[in-house]
Amino acid sequence: MNMDMRERQQAYVRSGITKPATFREQQLRKLKEMLERYESTLLTAVQRDLNKQSSEAYMTEFGFVYQEITHALESLTAWMKPVKIKTPPSHVGSRSWVQPEPYGSVLVIAPWNYPIQLTLTPLVGALAAGNSVVLKPSELTPHTSRALAEAITATFSPEVVSVIEGDAKVASALLDQPFDYIFFTGSVAVGKIVMEKAARHLTPHTLELGGKSPAIVDKTAKLTMAAKRIAWGKFSNAGQTCIAPDYVLVHQHVYESFLEQLKKQTLKLFSERTADGTYTQIVNERHFKRLCAYFDDGTIALGGQHDMSTRMIAPTILTDVSWESAVMQEEIFGPILPVIPYDNEDHVLARLHALPNPLALYVFAEDVAIQELFTAQVSFGGGCINDTLMHVANVHLPFGGKGPSGIGAYHGDESFRTFSHQKSLLKQSTTVDIPFRYQTGKLGEKVIRKLMK
Repeated sequence: MNMDMRERQQAYVRSGITKPATFREQQLRKLKEMLERYESTLLTAVQRDLNKQSSEAYMTEFGFVYQEITHALESLTAWMKPVKIKTPPSHVGSRSWVQPEPYGSVLVIAPWNYPIQLTLTPLVGALAAGNSVVLKPSELTPHTSRALAEAITATFSPEVVSVIEGDAKVASALLDQPFDYIFFTGSVAVGKIVMEKAARHLTPHTLELGGKSPAIVDKTAKLTMAAKRIAWGKFSNAGQTCIAPDYVLVHQHVYESFLEQLKKQTLKLFSERTADGTYTQIVNERHFKRLCAYFDDGTIALGGQHDMSTRMIAPTILTDVSWESAVMQEEIFGPILPVIPYDNEDHVLARLHALPNPLALYVFAEDVAIQELFTAQVSFGGGCINDTLMHVANVHLPFGGKGPSGIGAYHGDESFRTFSHQKSLLKQSTTVDIPFRYQTGKLGEKVIRKLMK
């Protein structure tokens, strides 16, 4: 990498060029035009990397980014306005406000599972906030990485957006540089490395991580709908989604009925795609072998078919799973779904409280008290009641984890805040100079106590 690029970008932002709304809007429109111009190339690249079909890719990759761009263009003027802040009596004659300003040169390290969406969605927020950006796409989806690099290089000045391709060594070298902000999406293990490296320069950062996100099916749930939505949320993109339901906890009174519906809905949604070879494939051989090893951790109630030559694993449901097994100790990140019965809510809460905070949680129940019990008593990044994944598709909802599942949030308004430093300012009057702050002794103390209490 040409390490001078970061310095050039920082100087570019310091020059003030990126601060006007007109400049930011121009960059956002360029990004939209780029997506439209290179749509076919990018769709082909994603299919080559993940066997992701164009309809699914458009919805889960392009659609998200278009929504973010549209929302940013509609909201940018309001976002950029200084926010008036109340001033206390002790500051009579002054006024206060908070002014959002760009950090400078932002490093975005993106993952492979949604290689367009998770590369460009943070870019929307960073550009809206007036930053320059260095993008590091994932080397595990090389065709998409190359296509993105070519499209961005042809669209943007490198002082605004640059793309650096490469493996973990390249990412490590980038993290050694004193960027003004780091945005990372990926695994918990690598997130810890990013945080350690950011600490060396005290660089502010956002970490979008993962973890084991549970789905809970109460005895009052509408089982057919719950099964359909859980199957869709889990097995879309071959389960390679950070907020996919990682396992399902089902009340024992409806366990058998739910399991039958889950099998039925999974076959209905995905059997045709697995049969004709259009189901999303596992990203590489290492992950394929890791996932296949989980088959031994329970009884295969559905699925289990797999083909190394195409890296395809059929949607698989596991039962008779132990909490101590590998499949329940590690984030699955693939099309394997353990289903576990429970007898009462207290046992579920005790179990979830003993585990790291998940990125998402899904509760299926018609009983409002059960909905509120789990959403109030369990800490998690975000989630849904009677659905899966859909909270992430709402551009108005912040998206992010908590602790082990992530630090910070983005999407919509939150993206602008994430990539903006909130500068506090106070302007004092020069026509009035209240003397009490200069006073000492008992009289001064008396006045200060009165005004500042």
